[in-house]
Amino acid sequence: MAKIDLTVYEEKLKGAVNRAREKNIIIPTFAQQKNPDLIPASIKEELSKIGLWDITSRNLFRITWKNQPVASGGGFGGVNYIELPKSITGVDARIICLVGKWFPTGAHKVGATFGCLVPRLVTGQFDPETQKAVWPSTGNYCRGGAYDSTLLSCESVAILPEGMSQERFTWLSKVAGEVIATPGSESNVKEIFDKCWELRATGENLVIFNQFDEFGNYLWHYEMTGHAMEEVLEKELGPKDRYFGLALTTGSAGTIGCGDYMKEIFPTSKVCASEALQCPTLMENGFGAHRIEGIGDKHVPWIHNVKNTDMLVAIDDNDVVNVTRLFNEPEGKEYLVSQGVPEDVVSQLDLLGLSSIANVLSCIKMAKYYELGENDVLLTVLTDSMELYNTRVEEYRRDFGEYKETTAAADYAASLLGEGTDNLIELTYADRRRVHNLKYYTWVEQQGKTYEEIQDQWYDPSYWTDFHGQIEEMDALITEFNDRVGLLKNNK
Repeated sequence: MAKIDLTVYEEKLKGAVNRAREKNIIIPTFAQQKNPDLIPASIKEELSKIGLWDITSRNLFRITWKNQPVASGGGFGGVNYIELPKSITGVDARIICLVGKWFPTGAHKVGATFGCLVPRLVTGQFDPETQKAVWPSTGNYCRGGAYDSTLLSCESVAILPEGMSQERFTWLSKVAGEVIATPGSESNVKEIFDKCWELRATGENLVIFNQFDEFGNYLWHYEMTGHAMEEVLEKELGPKDRYFGLALTTGSAGTIGCGDYMKEIFPTSKVCASEALQCPTLMENGFGAHRIEGIGDKHVPWIHNVKNTDMLVAIDDNDVVNVTRLFNEPEGKEYLVSQGVPEDVVSQLDLLGLSSIANVLSCIKMAKYYELGENDVLLTVLTDSMELYNTRVEEYRRDFGEYKETTAAADYAASLLGEGTDNLIELTYADRRRVHNLKYYTWVEQQGKTYEEIQDQWYDPSYWTDFHGQIEEMDALITEFNDRVGLLKNNK
């Protein structure tokens, strides 16, 4: 049996309740994140005067896929998503993308970190008066963790590789209590783990929220992202349409947890896990550095349910760089319009950050491999937007020269429409077991997991499903916490 520990520690819980009362903190339930209609009207009124990224605890209620897509003062609506036309994808299959830009911090990871921190807070397992929350990450997760920590009046420490985008560091310097840059770039995760062990050895009172083994990350996406995908399909599937599956790059493997939810509703649907070709850990037990920020970290995350994964693909980071320029340079946008891409679509292409582009390329590979038609639907997630990577475009311009129409034509033909079915594996049972077994070297040998638990992940069917019923338990704990704080009675 595997479950998130929800044991209540009353003495520390009292301190958390007092802190919340002093700081005017009300914590949303997961039910409210799933359905913002349940949010009290008085809180919605407060939000009408607040910016999406503002550092205020009321923005905890904006941790949802259903924010109105505006920078300030927005309410709630349906799930934010876009469908990419064939003129972009080159395939007949419908590719529908959930949009992460309209979360606070501009990335959906702020939800995953909520799923990790809040259960600890409302059980008294995390004491905001004496402990610091440590967020080891390759970028957006530590941004989300620092943001949630600040909104919940908790001290935070953000850890990320020094080679990540400058936008991340600039923003973190204003929000996190401390920022630690570790050696390397995107795929240098062991260095992050080593820094966590170093911090533990100091004896400082820390709680380390490692995104790669925190099941709150997995569970938030299973419940929230999975349910959002279900709602999109309810709206978009016609009588002849078929939901075929989803493709997602694996960073922490939190987001791909939504695939478990979707397989429960659509048992024959596929889950495709994607990584960088330059760091082919899942594909061939490989390693390396790459430029697709947010994915591909030279290990298999503990929270990745590999047994539910049907396909692996590897995306060349050169294609991601080329498509990034195509979508964001003026000459690239003009060329896309000349090729018949609707102008309203071109105007929204900045919704795709680097890993978002890799997600779309993964869907294209999947559609071509399975020869999907116009009634087949694939889903993916735009985890963040170009708002977090504008300095990268400047770097590419400096490194590769000014962008021209001829370059746009080549990138459109080769890196986008030319995405093929190479670097792809449809997984057999033995393939899945091979990928799962890679967890041993990171998690059992290095990070203190047990041999018994890695076996349970593979052989015990209840290992993954036991988490799923805990959302209701967590909501009951959040409701009780809010009642003890006593602020909700004035916010009905």
